[in-house]
Amino acid sequence: MVSVIPFKAARPVREFVKEVASYPYDIIDSKEAREIAKGNPKSFLHVVKSEIDLPEDVDMYDDRVYEKAKENLSDFMGKGIMFQDKEPCFYIYRQKMGDHEQYGITACISVEDYESGHVKKHELTRADKEADRMKHMDVINAQPGPILMTYKAEKSIDRVVEKVVENEPEYDFTAEDGISHTVWVVADGAIIKRIEETFSGIESVYIADGHHRTASAARVAKKRREENADHKGNEEYNYMLAVLFPDNQVKILDYNRAVADLDGMTEEEFIEKISEKFAVTPGFTDRSPREIHVFGMYLKGKWYKISAKEGTFDEGDVVDSLDVSILQKNILSSVLGIGDIRTDKRITFIGGIRGMNELERLVDSGEYAVAFSLFPTTVKQLMNVSDAGKIMPPKSTWFEPKLRSGIFVHLF
Repeated sequence: MVSVIPFKAARPVREFVKEVASYPYDIIDSKEAREIAKGNPKSFLHVVKSEIDLPEDVDMYDDRVYEKAKENLSDFMGKGIMFQDKEPCFYIYRQKMGDHEQYGITACISVEDYESGHVKKHELTRADKEADRMKHMDVINAQPGPILMTYKAEKSIDRVVEKVVENEPEYDFTAEDGISHTVWVVADGAIIKRIEETFSGIESVYIADGHHRTASAARVAKKRREENADHKGNEEYNYMLAVLFPDNQVKILDYNRAVADLDGMTEEEFIEKISEKFAVTPGFTDRSPREIHVFGMYLKGKWYKISAKEGTFDEGDVVDSLDVSILQKNILSSVLGIGDIRTDKRITFIGGIRGMNELERLVDSGEYAVAFSLFPTTVKQLMNVSDAGKIMPPKSTWFEPKLRSGIFVHLF
């Protein structure tokens, strides 16, 4: 069973929340962060991307970056931009993107649940990125950004959330990207107890977005357990910050691919080669597939519908039957010679939020030779892979909307 507990969030004063709330650290680069935070000293990018407050020639893994993040978080608290709740609370976090709404419970989860496998993962992590976030958390003495997690929807939890959101929210703002963020503080002891009790019956939760944050929080906890001779198990570093959404509300978008060249083949040779494993049909006006095992392909100004032929994948294998696996095995690797998509510079990945026009732009610019649009991985597929203890290929899921950083901070 999963231990989901309330915590004393450090969070913005209501009047400053829109200025504070920022993109998470891992979806924008330093240059973008500098531009976004320009003229806004309250932006939480000064904490999660603190290199923006140092000269541009300072390496982003320099000790000064982490110390600057610590200083900035301290300033936010000291200047009254943020404060810490006096008592442990849960927080209902609603996000609206167009017609889509999702309601999550912001809480802390025991690191032990991650170590024991009750918090399930579906991605591998990179050691360098883990080390970076671990050091960041350790130096600032806090987890500054929540992990997006999901669980199998439970009506008893839905009813609690529905009751809470009948009240006036603590925060309600629309960010510059048009996504709205609304928060209700759950301070009532009876409701807190009900949330804890309802989650105690849930066997597992699933990491949706934030595998590096999760692994880094676990590494901080391990480090501090070893350093603390008086470790008791209830210290704040033993818990990680998460927002938990029911699986029927989480939205996964397509995660598309573009490749720089055809590995020496002409367009005609390439189409002939992939036709061995796919039915290739020109004039794909939809551009984006509407069902699994079907792909869009943009090549030399034209869209094609390519459908995986029977026998080219194992339908009974939770990983092999993923569309990202089918594309990787039958085109990217075997035809285009792209083995490790984590390191190969010939391939780039485009989140579905950017649309099909971005795929066309990349190819039409001449920078890339071909682009592929995919049907989104489903939450059920994610859970099936996690339950099987297996790992998805890299860049399998793109979650939207993204959780904002700075609305909730877990202080150690």
